Amino acid sequence: MSLSKGGVTNANSSIYATVLLYPTITQARKGTRPKIKKLNMAGGGDELKLLSTWFSPFGSRVKLALHLKGLSYEYVEEDLMNKSQLLLESNPVHKKVPVLFHRGKALCESMVIVDYIEDAFADAGPPLLPSDPYERAIAHFWVAFIETKLVEPWFRMLDGTRTRAEMAEGVKQMIAAVATLESALGQCSKGKPFFGGDSVGYVDVALGGLLVWVRASELLLGVKFLDAARTPLLAAWAERFASLDAAKAALPDFGRVIKHAMMKRGAAAGALAANN
Repeated sequence: MSLSKGGVTNANSSIYATVLLYPTITQARKGTRPKIKKLNMAGGGDELKLLSTWFSPFGSRVKLALHLKGLSYEYVEEDLMNKSQLLLESNPVHKKVPVLFHRGKALCESMVIVDYIEDAFADAGPPLLPSDPYERAIAHFWVAFIETKLVEPWFRMLDGTRTRAEMAEGVKQMIAAVATLESALGQCSKGKPFFGGDSVGYVDVALGGLLVWVRASELLLGVKFLDAARTPLLAAWAERFASLDAAKAALPDFGRVIKHAMMKRGAAAGALAANN
């Protein structure tokens, strides 16, 4: 898979959210009916269902974890413009995707879900988190950094309502965050291919789920965030990550993401102009 393929979308970015336990998918009241697709893999999914959107970078994180673990799951496509009763009931706090259902219970927030998959299916696939408590804490630290220092300014820039000064500040913050992650990759990988070492780990999933949207942002904003000259480790990591079978299966198409992002930015700018 080339870096012209990948994916992203809507979902709350905080990793410290409450895990919600709600009724089974069949108990939801009447509402819009999401599209359902079954994905079969070698591992037993044990009644796993994922509610997300095709473009969500946060949903991509969960898909990555499921594919890396080799777990079968049912995929349910949500329409965020006409939210289903299933979404509203399973995530009443944020009303956002992704939501993972396991044995009829709903879990929200992408990295909370990834943590759950790691614990609930510890015997499936390679571990995403190290066994050493200190190393696990370090992985969680870097994921929290990604959420606050990379995702938050990135979202602000893409909403189509920012001034040039605000856009410039957002780009500055993202470039600084990527530079810090370049150093983090060198420290965490210890010279190996991924943040997790020889295999994809927790931090790889958190950043890898954003990869297509980061590439799309480079095109939309005219700024190179993953630059071979400035961030050689991350640039090489991105190529390796995009070539993984799990990434090919989990990440959305680059061209489709570009079209979606341009449509959203245009709609936001039009709404802003209409209100001025």
